[in-house]
Amino acid sequence: MAKDKEPITIKKYANRRLYNTGTSTYVTLEDLAEMVKAGEDFVVFDAKTGEEITRSVLTQIIFEQESKGQNLLPITFLRQLIRFYGDSIQNLIPTYLDFSIDSLVRDQEKFRGQLKNAFGQNPLDAMNEQVRRNTEMFEQAMRMFLPFGAAARSETSARPAESSSPPASENDLDAMRKQLDEMQKRLEKLASRKD
Repeated sequence: MAKDKEPITIKKYANRRLYNTGTSTYVTLEDLAEMVKAGEDFVVFDAKTGEEITRSVLTQIIFEQESKGQNLLPITFLRQLIRFYGDSIQNLIPTYLDFSIDSLVRDQEKFRGQLKNAFGQNPLDAMNEQVRRNTEMFEQAMRMFLPFGAAARSETSARPAESSSPPASENDLDAMRKQLDEMQKRLEKLASRKD
């Protein structure tokens, strides 16, 4: 998204129609999704109140994509996200997610290159490594907010090191699921410590 350009203003009317003031045309949520994919920045305002509603419209776009069967968000992630609402670390989550997504975006070309050159190598290795790094970053961030940070660090260092590659007897998808399940258990364990 170009930083030197003003974002396009989209107005949402009471009849739920969206109006692109840049092109003077009505648009759909699908059109807005295409604008996001193209890197076009926009801001959505309620035409009657003038309130900015960009977040709710973007969330609605995600909901539409998910309901079409293009499931990007795992159920365990959605459940954990819901658990964070009202939690003492709720304010930490947006920063962590922003950082993780920025990291993924920076590395996406590397991932694509590895997937294209996957002959004889595991194309999911890069994703497994990214999941591992994100888990470590999240654990480090969580330790900063724990009352006994030193105890949490010693417990983490006492754990045996995990293998960064999945066992040879399992397929890559099963290994990735196990890794995600382990990350979910760690997150739940950290969340329960806060209670």
